[in-house]
Amino acid sequence: MRYDRCKKLFSKFEKLKQLNILICGVGGVGGYALDCLYRSGVKNITVVDYDVFDITNQNRQIGSEFTGEKKVNVLARLYPGITPVDMKLSPENIHTLNLKKYDIVIDAIDDLSAKIELIKAAYPKIISSMGAAKRIDPTKIRIESIWKTNTDPFAKKVRDKLKKENFKGDFKVVYSIEKPIVCDMGSFVGVTGAFGFALCSEVLKDYV
Repeated sequence: MRYDRCKKLFSKFEKLKQLNILICGVGGVGGYALDCLYRSGVKNITVVDYDVFDITNQNRQIGSEFTGEKKVNVLARLYPGITPVDMKLSPENIHTLNLKKYDIVIDAIDDLSAKIELIKAAYPKIISSMGAAKRIDPTKIRIESIWKTNTDPFAKKVRDKLKKENFKGDFKVVYSIEKPIVCDMGSFVGVTGAFGFALCSEVLKDYV
């Protein structure tokens, strides 16, 4: 009964349920990707993060009312059955995640060096989030090849770094064509959450 409406929408629902997904980073973007996947019937989800919830997260992050607690531990309570991994991802430890066992890797981390290493290690089964902060218009969100992104300064950094490392692969990213607002650490759940939903949608679209 719980997933009746999902079953009506996704003709390949039984296959969808069996997906094994890794979400790296469960903040304002990754947390909503988790919520979307979980509510859609995906149960084999592993989440990786090292941070604790802070009061400044409460404008945009699921579970952030539990200030001072580890994000992955809180989310494991809110979404029973997921696998929490308390780890700060770095270029040195990403390969310990055994990425080969996952069908899809969702990259929602901010650290550029770790992000680049994750992309290279998980390619081609990765979808990545670019910059979601400092924006207020979710209608400007796009899903596109990393090489066709524009406007987003963070996406440019990712492209430039990948070029320097002679990375030739092509993969999808979620980004915004909205020009970032000039401010310090501004963020809006209407955009960060929509980034997470877009990541989820891109993963599940092949199961309709």
